[in-house]
Amino acid sequence: MPTDSKPLAGRAVLVTGGARRLGRAIALAMADAGADVAITYLRSQHDARELIAELEGKHVRAIAIRCDVAQEKSVRPAVREVVGELGGLDILVNNAANYETVEFEKITVKQWDAIFASNTRGPFLVTREALTYLRMRRGKVINMGSLGGLRPWPTHAHYCSSKAALHMLTRVMAKAFAPEIAVNCVAPGMIDLGDHAATAFMRRMAPQTPMRRNGTANDIAAVVMFFATAPHFVTGQIMAVDGGLGL
Repeated sequence: MPTDSKPLAGRAVLVTGGARRLGRAIALAMADAGADVAITYLRSQHDARELIAELEGKHVRAIAIRCDVAQEKSVRPAVREVVGELGGLDILVNNAANYETVEFEKITVKQWDAIFASNTRGPFLVTREALTYLRMRRGKVINMGSLGGLRPWPTHAHYCSSKAALHMLTRVMAKAFAPEIAVNCVAPGMIDLGDHAATAFMRRMAPQTPMRRNGTANDIAAVVMFFATAPHFVTGQIMAVDGGLGL
């Protein structure tokens, strides 16, 4: 049973792209709250195995399933396996996505389609497949958007457009799935995940942010947890978590 320290005890959660980075932090936060956790991964099998061991150390059930969220034939069996292993589904976190920096005139059709496939089609496909199970439990969907879906970044036209589409998809789903399912979206700003290649960029961005720092994975996981535990009446919201950078 849920308690103040384990508000998600007895719940089943699926985090797509959960093996690394923000997905990993979200999965760990869900387990800390008592939830059984399933993650999907595409190429990060080693990271997925390590995470599952860490999740199981928190005395919850945990499974990792290889899945390409952009492919219908991959999504269908993956969701069914999650439900079969965990006995249902209460919370879906659509986290799997790709990010790319390309000057506008150099974006190819292949690059454009690939970003939309992972960032917009993926959440659509996974949610559609999970819908029946989420309705059974009066569940929740939490999409991972981006400040780039709210503000234009000149060298990220395809990425920004894909995340803006996901923000609108969030609102559409919130209306379409009510009153059984609550749907919300977290839109991270500049999040420092310790990437060596991004060190100089992150150093430049921190003083430009009103909070005078970049975000952390724990900042994002905390807001995902807010939506996971919030009243069911909270739906259709896009919450920027950016330290005020988008103001």
